[in-house]
Amino acid sequence: MPIWVASTLVAGRVMPDPIFLIQAIVSGLGTGFIYGLIGIGFCVIYNASGIVNFAQGLFVMLGGMLTHALLTRAGLPLPVAALLAIVLVAGLGIVVDRLVVQALWRRNATMFVMILATLAAQIVVERLTLLVAGDQPKTFAGFSDSPPWKLGGVALSPQLLWIAAISLALVAGLALFFARTRTGRAMRACAINREAAALQGIPVSRMLAISFALSAALGAVAGILITPTQYTAFNVGVPFAISGFIAAIVGGFGNAAGAFVGGLMLGVAQALAIVFLGAGFKNVAALSILLVFLLLRPAGLFGKHR
Repeated sequence: MPIWVASTLVAGRVMPDPIFLIQAIVSGLGTGFIYGLIGIGFCVIYNASGIVNFAQGLFVMLGGMLTHALLTRAGLPLPVAALLAIVLVAGLGIVVDRLVVQALWRRNATMFVMILATLAAQIVVERLTLLVAGDQPKTFAGFSDSPPWKLGGVALSPQLLWIAAISLALVAGLALFFARTRTGRAMRACAINREAAALQGIPVSRMLAISFALSAALGAVAGILITPTQYTAFNVGVPFAISGFIAAIVGGFGNAAGAFVGGLMLGVAQALAIVFLGAGFKNVAALSILLVFLLLRPAGLFGKHR
């Protein structure tokens, strides 16, 4: 879309029409919800293990790809295909934990080595996905066939509302899970001090596996939500992983609520960069935000200085 669609002349400068600007912000919020979910996935694993899991984008890609495959090849209805895809991706998260992370942990590998191993796992599965599914982008219909809602000239697509509703429900559910359930409290204890948690009888290895499964499931949900509005392909994982990582940094790495807020901020910032500077500056805006926070506030918005 041209940058200056529906524009007016203000004080001798071409400025975007207010409705167009609001529309861009709304679209940015929709993408920001996805970034927030991916950022939370980073935080869940980091809190349990201290590892930055760069295979997080892999889970996003597989969520959309598996759902598409189950819809088109198995003929399953969308709710069943999506649920089965989430379960399969969560299972893959456990496999990555057992075969990559914990295997290296038992050999006393450094955190840097384990981080690189997660990136290598993503590359391997991406190539396998390319061989199986091909390199053509894939998408599927949204969750409902309703036409976009008009609110003062701003269009709200049904899929955007689904993204917002499911994302907020997941954030609320995660907050209750970590605050009220025995497993959630055990994972929080591992995040605070793994050695002390182990001395209290908490199975740290099992909590790490659960954290990988939970993180993978969040990534899969993000991939399923975003695919109807864009597309999915074997190589979309890395861009989503980078955006989720930036969201986590902005919010304060390890702070799940902060990562979600950071994702919303990043989505809006990218949308505004497209409006004012052009589509080519979308990633420039994201990386600029990352540099600003690393230089001026490395603890993020809600993180604590150490």
